[in-house]
Amino acid sequence: MEKLTYLLEHHYVLPTNIMWLIFGTLIFVLLFLDLFVFHKKSEEPQIADTLKMSIYYILIALVFGLFIIYEKGISAGMLYYTGYLVEKSLSMDNIFVISLVFTSLKIPSKYQHRVLFWGILGAIVMRAVMILIGAKLVSDFHWILYLFSFFLLYTGVKMLLKGEEETALSDTRIFKIVKRTFKMTRKLYDEHFIVRQNKKILITPLLFALIIIEFMDIIFAVDSIPAIFLITQDVFIVYTSNIFAILGLRALYFLLAASINRFTYLKPALAIILIFIGSKIFLPFIGIKIEAWQSLIITFSILAGSIIFSLKQASASKE
Repeated sequence: MEKLTYLLEHHYVLPTNIMWLIFGTLIFVLLFLDLFVFHKKSEEPQIADTLKMSIYYILIALVFGLFIIYEKGISAGMLYYTGYLVEKSLSMDNIFVISLVFTSLKIPSKYQHRVLFWGILGAIVMRAVMILIGAKLVSDFHWILYLFSFFLLYTGVKMLLKGEEETALSDTRIFKIVKRTFKMTRKLYDEHFIVRQNKKILITPLLFALIIIEFMDIIFAVDSIPAIFLITQDVFIVYTSNIFAILGLRALYFLLAASINRFTYLKPALAIILIFIGSKIFLPFIGIKIEAWQSLIITFSILAGSIIFSLKQASASKE
């Protein structure tokens, strides 16, 4: 342990720009492999393959956390893992919406990966813009963290008290806005997003689904961005934890889409996590200080407990 501590404290620390370069290169390689190696052809996803891909992305995220520990210290690594866990948990809500979008638009499974790939690519860019704006606001107006806290507390309490409401996709405001803005053909043209008919440019259901998913990601980011800034204001940790959580979303979707409704305690758990993160900034005023590793353990315990209880209830209901 002493040797490890000495190594972490006395090694050469990479400049921040080099760390960003390493991260950017890694993301580029992962996206390239995903599009041109692992999924060159449109085909039905297999459970075994999606499970392997989910584990693959989780392991890469965990290893990157070790890199952060080596470069920035154990505390920074714990903050990264907490941020990753929170962002991963919040992204589960995306799975509900993505499933609703694909089902409503009758998008075949073999084309869903293409939509999700470009959706995540767009999310990477949009999250970068939103995080940079958030970082600027926090830097110039530190009190905005208290607004983030109140917002998360409000959102968490609202999620706990609000019952499940199922809304048809066609009834949502986003669906109506996109439908009015773009002319769409209801027919699928293989993997194409745009087609020309009678000298008119039409979007296909694939692009329609992509646009809605991108809009929904912005809405979900309204919760996730304040949450991660209340965990840490280190932009490198904020962005990398966000992106690694998003990268594995495709594989996680194909793995859990059919059984996501079995996780009945997941949403209450997410609400409790948001309340916990939102309340952390006020705890020092009453003499309570929560360390980075304690936040990680609490967040993980809440999430793991919800999954275990959900699976137990699902198992009991089958008997």
